[in-house]
Amino acid sequence: MADQPNGLADQLLEAHIKHELSALKGAKLRKFVAGEVDRLFELADSVTLNEAVSEDQILGVIQRLVVNMELDAGIPELAGEMASQVLSAPVQSETELREILSRDQAAAFVEEFLQLREHRERLIGEIMAHPVYQELVSNLVYHGLVNYLYEDNLISRNVPGVGSMMKFGKRMATRAVPGIDETFEKRIKSWLSDSLPGLLQRSEQFLLRALSDDELRDTIMAAWNGVEDRSLAELQNGLGDLELQEFVVLGYEFWLSFRKTAYFEGCYQAVVAHLFAKYGDEPLATLLGDVGVTPAVVMAEVDAFAQPTLDLLRQSGYLEGLLRRRLAPFYRSAAAKKLLES
Repeated sequence: MADQPNGLADQLLEAHIKHELSALKGAKLRKFVAGEVDRLFELADSVTLNEAVSEDQILGVIQRLVVNMELDAGIPELAGEMASQVLSAPVQSETELREILSRDQAAAFVEEFLQLREHRERLIGEIMAHPVYQELVSNLVYHGLVNYLYEDNLISRNVPGVGSMMKFGKRMATRAVPGIDETFEKRIKSWLSDSLPGLLQRSEQFLLRALSDDELRDTIMAAWNGVEDRSLAELQNGLGDLELQEFVVLGYEFWLSFRKTAYFEGCYQAVVAHLFAKYGDEPLATLLGDVGVTPAVVMAEVDAFAQPTLDLLRQSGYLEGLLRRRLAPFYRSAAAKKLLES
């Protein structure tokens, strides 16, 4: 009699496991999950975001998984390999740019870009003020002026012998008065130094007029006409596997440093703060509805992943082992023994 409760407990354990294995497949499983999903969405009507999770918890998740998680060096290598496979896939030569981005979409992007007139004017102003651009203008004007004076001016081109005389005079003057070229160069450059601010201002005004909305629109769309019928493979000419992998590595290294910056921290803190300011006291159902999560969406993923995964776990014996590990301690507990003896 002493062993009878344990024998009965083992029989109940086996029956329970058999029942669960039968319930966790096919139509029974789907019906059960669908019912629970409906109940969870009903619960979401009465539970607010603040009740379900705190702002600090979300920030903690971001900090642990996005900012601090150590990423293995194999990640950029794998990403580079995948990018190379994408780059060499047949679809690259079979797909034209306009299949990815239509003309209407490109035109819409251009119109949005043209709205940034203030940014465009500021960019032109900053380019004009850059020392490299100023040096470029100075050199262009200097060499153009020198070439004009000695070779290409109207008098030397239209009056026979004048061009040769000027070149001859230049050589003779250089011999008679050594350093005259240096003096001439200094005067020209002195004049350029005084005139450069005005030249740059006129250049900026010219660019602002030339880069009008109509001119930019026509130029960009004309460029679009030249590329929209070309395949993606043609547009990627010159970008080999090595270069692509280098870009992937650079992007990965940038991300590792960028995620540690105060700027990135400020960005995700602002996003989380806004999320809780807008939805903190609202039912979870409001947030789920705004992002498009419905019971039908959840069940579509259950059908796609849950049942096939459970079938695999059942076939491998893992699911039965899991149920035994979960249920056996109860059926062999003192509480179960006491109930069976009574």
